[in-house]
Amino acid sequence: MTQSAASLGPVPVLPNYLDEQLVTRMGIEILRCEPDLVVGTMPVRGNRQPIGIMHGGANAVLAETLGSLAAWVHAGPDRIIVGQELSCTHHHAVRSGLVTGVCRPLHVGRGVATYEIVISDERERRACTARLTCALPQPRRQTRPAKDS
Repeated sequence: MTQSAASLGPVPVLPNYLDEQLVTRMGIEILRCEPDLVVGTMPVRGNRQPIGIMHGGANAVLAETLGSLAAWVHAGPDRIIVGQELSCTHHHAVRSGLVTGVCRPLHVGRGVATYEIVISDERERRACTARLTCALPQPRRQTRPAKDS
């Protein structure tokens, strides 16, 4: 899957914010973005704690990015996805290379969606398991001016 500066997977980036995308700073690349599977990678380099291992917050950024994209694909382009809760369990320290996040749905409904995101190192060792719940608010209805009678 290709992504441009103007989009992240299927999500258009508003022109005023093209130079302010966290995924760009983190080096996140989206490889697949389908209704039941979102996959992305992120380098360890540039996303470390002072002691040299991958920062747990970087895992959280990758997890929330993948889960939010999955919720967007589920809900449709006329909805704005809002993360409600994110939890991350860190299992294994990663010191180099790329990590890969694989996001799959646990529950998808009309108003809320929950995803499990498994982040693994290049040797396929699980480094982090995250769970993200997103609210899927209904699109705002546009009010129409009253007709003259």
